[in-house]
Amino acid sequence: MEVIQGKPIGEALAREPQFYTPTSRETNVSEPDPTKYLRIALRLVGVAFIVGIYTFINVWPSGWSWHTGHSHHLPHYLQMILGVYATLGVFLLIASRNPLAHLSLIWFTVWSSVVHAAIMAVQALTNPDQIAHLWGDVPALLVFGAVLALLTPRGTVATPLAAGKK
Repeated sequence: MEVIQGKPIGEALAREPQFYTPTSRETNVSEPDPTKYLRIALRLVGVAFIVGIYTFINVWPSGWSWHTGHSHHLPHYLQMILGVYATLGVFLLIASRNPLAHLSLIWFTVWSSVVHAAIMAVQALTNPDQIAHLWGDVPALLVFGAVLALLTPRGTVATPLAAGKK
């Protein structure tokens, strides 16, 4: 008589198949995902940083570009800003897979967006020819920062979630 794992072959084949599910992937269907909307927001902001800023610079230069002239002749500083934001956008897309493992990146995005918007707002107010930025890139950065801040778990809520304990 052939034996599989110490049992007769007929008994071993008759039992129900067992599937291995890693503990880190287990979810309870009745429990909502606390990061669902954060993951969506990270994807939207990431895509906006990768392609949206450049698109708005071309579509509405007075509200998004801090230079004059043709948009296809981007100044070096604007190319650098676009490169930094596109890179940040890629990392936000990566962070959207597991936001709680990337909290420092999310909070960097929140606070750097707020600081950048505040500096631009002051510059727009002190330079009347740049006032359209108060309706363009300034509020956009504030909205991005606010949405991510509101959706990101903090303190005692974030710690057990990041450790995989719901």
